[in-house]
Amino acid sequence: MKRAEANDLIAIGQVGKEHYQQGDYESAFEYWTKAAEMGDAEAHVDLSILYVTGQGVEKDEKKEIHHMEEAAIAGHPRARFRLACYEGAGGRLDRAVKHFIIAANLGHDDSIQALKDFYKGGLVSKEDFAAALRAHQAAVDATKSPQREAAKDNA
Repeated sequence: MKRAEANDLIAIGQVGKEHYQQGDYESAFEYWTKAAEMGDAEAHVDLSILYVTGQGVEKDEKKEIHHMEEAAIAGHPRARFRLACYEGAGGRLDRAVKHFIIAANLGHDDSIQALKDFYKGGLVSKEDFAAALRAHQAAVDATKSPQREAAKDNA
């Protein structure tokens, strides 16, 4: 709590998560709003979930999408994936594909699977799919290290 009071971005978001897990959605909203204002992409994702579920706030699709877009702009792969799903559900498949490609380039596994399905359906070119696969693998490889592999083996 001291770290959150000192405006530690990570601590503020974590306190919001603790309140959320306890069912105190109004407090979670306050902490996540503060973290989002400080630039925390994860807080924007969390706020978007509150707006879609109506937990602690009134359901509001515009605010949901706003926070998802802010998180995606900040490089949050799951936010980009959710935007792709939203665009796809709205029939804007070209926009959905672009979001899936960006998320896949960030290493998001579900996005590469979606692109695979779109490729099979003829909505993504072979070249675009191949480029996304290479970028996805590069992003995944970039997260690997001997220390992580050793920790995984010991888990």
